Amino acid sequence: MGTETSEQAELLARAMSEKVAGRGSEANRLYGEAAEAARSADDLEAWTEAALGLAAVQVFGAEPGRLPALLYDVLVRTTDDLQRSRVAAALARCWAYAGQAERGQPFADEALTLARQAGEPVQVADALDAALAVRWGPDDLEDRRALAGELDEVAAHVTDPDKRLQAHLWQLHVACETLDLHAMNRQIRAIELLGDQSPRALFFAATRRAMLDMLRGRPDTVAQLITVAQQAASEVVIPDDWALVAVNTGYAAMMSGDADTLAAMAAGAEEFAVSEGVIVVCGEAAFMWMMAGRLDRAEALLRTFHGGVLSQLPRDVDWMLTLQTVLETALALEDRELITEAAELLHPYAGRAVVNAGAVMFHGTTDDTLSRALLVLGRDEEAAVHREHALATYERIGASWWRDRLAGSTAAAVAPGRSQVHLHPSSGGLWLVGRDATPVAGLRGLGYLRELVARPGQQIAALDLVGAGGGTVEESGLGELADPQALAAYRKRLADLDAELAEAEDWADSGRLDAARAEKEALLDELGRVAGLGGRARTTGSSAERARVAVKKAITTAIARVETVDEALARHLKRSVQTGLTCSYEPDPDDEQDWVLTPR
Repeated sequence: MGTETSEQAELLARAMSEKVAGRGSEANRLYGEAAEAARSADDLEAWTEAALGLAAVQVFGAEPGRLPALLYDVLVRTTDDLQRSRVAAALARCWAYAGQAERGQPFADEALTLARQAGEPVQVADALDAALAVRWGPDDLEDRRALAGELDEVAAHVTDPDKRLQAHLWQLHVACETLDLHAMNRQIRAIELLGDQSPRALFFAATRRAMLDMLRGRPDTVAQLITVAQQAASEVVIPDDWALVAVNTGYAAMMSGDADTLAAMAAGAEEFAVSEGVIVVCGEAAFMWMMAGRLDRAEALLRTFHGGVLSQLPRDVDWMLTLQTVLETALALEDRELITEAAELLHPYAGRAVVNAGAVMFHGTTDDTLSRALLVLGRDEEAAVHREHALATYERIGASWWRDRLAGSTAAAVAPGRSQVHLHPSSGGLWLVGRDATPVAGLRGLGYLRELVARPGQQIAALDLVGAGGGTVEESGLGELADPQALAAYRKRLADLDAELAEAEDWADSGRLDAARAEKEALLDELGRVAGLGGRARTTGSSAERARVAVKKAITTAIARVETVDEALARHLKRSVQTGLTCSYEPDPDDEQDWVLTPR
């Protein structure tokens, strides 16, 4: 028995050491071994500490595995009220983090009752945290507000920085939900002060400051804050630190127009959503793909929400976020079935803020998405009311990116008339697009669209758009695609383009770079088609046909990007732009707008 007890103590000590050092996976393994050893030895004290240690490194949203059963085994054997409260609180959080909050509510209630009876402030704070975790749904806001207030009062007299951190995080979450800007600022500052005492608090201070900065349209601070967060996370175990950093990175990329980074974050989110079966992350991944201009990837994920899935979602911590991201994506893809279903479910929650669990990210207001959904459904008067409410809210809290996005997306439908519409390159590889000149990452198709709208009613060959006036060689699809003279012309143009690219890079001319890269890529594709082994000419295909396919694909992708910042403009372009071997911009006579096609 003594040897077994010594083994459990050694494993627990090693697990705690790994946890303190920030090595969560190793701590998880050692806590598991300690739990098995203690269980075999019937050492309840060590068994309890090992089970609580495993609960402390649980990843939010992931499958909990054997953890609930392990905690329950300990709970039914525990008779000490204070210790029982600790285990019940951990079991309640375990179920909440696993997406089954209703299963955790009885344990949270028991934990809070026992802690209050014992009168131990640290355990009362812990039990209040568990009670909040299982009352995190859209209909629990008033309970959440009351419990968070009680936790704040209790934690104010506790020296443990982790308990005080939990109190501030809950107060911050409620402040975000109720759009209380002053409370948001106050709680962020309190967490930052705690960061002087605890690397764990410093991690949350940095990630939540990033959230608040992005709410205010300041993604430029996020990279530095992520560096601070990652350094803090290297000193302490935060089970889902990688996920929080990915969220900060992805949404900062979205706001700054960095489509490549956003797409990389979307791919990571999709992989996690599929491997763990986390439906809320599936919705977020679809939204990210859509905002990155990858509507094909967004549509594939969106299809998984058909068949009444939305109406069956549990009304838990992730319910409103899932509906919001699905509705955002459905609007971009014009999926009327999901637009109708999501809008109906969200409508009773009009005027609410949508916040990722724990104030990880602000996702706009329900009035925002409802206004756009109701407009699609032909309920224009209701849409206008929700739109004005959302714009007023965004203005009040300084949510400039969200305000500008909404103002641009529905400006034409709500306030028709002549307006200036931007479509031109800016600095840093960005383009300014739409009525609010919103910056987006540059795309080849945006250049094609600019060429077309600059010459309304004119037929422009797709091959000329690809070549951007640079002397692209056209070959028919009859007989050989390219004779030796044509192949020589291709290769000479490629050499000229290499020189142009070098010069454009030296001059930091992003517009010229984009055009030259687009033409070079098209020419290389075409050269691969027309030249066989040894440089011999192929005898199938057509350069004009290749250009038609390339231009159509590029313009479709570009309009999808436009849709993320100005839905009315995207609808106009879909109606008015014709693609084929020749392309044109054919606006309706009643479409009155002034295009701004060059930087001012």
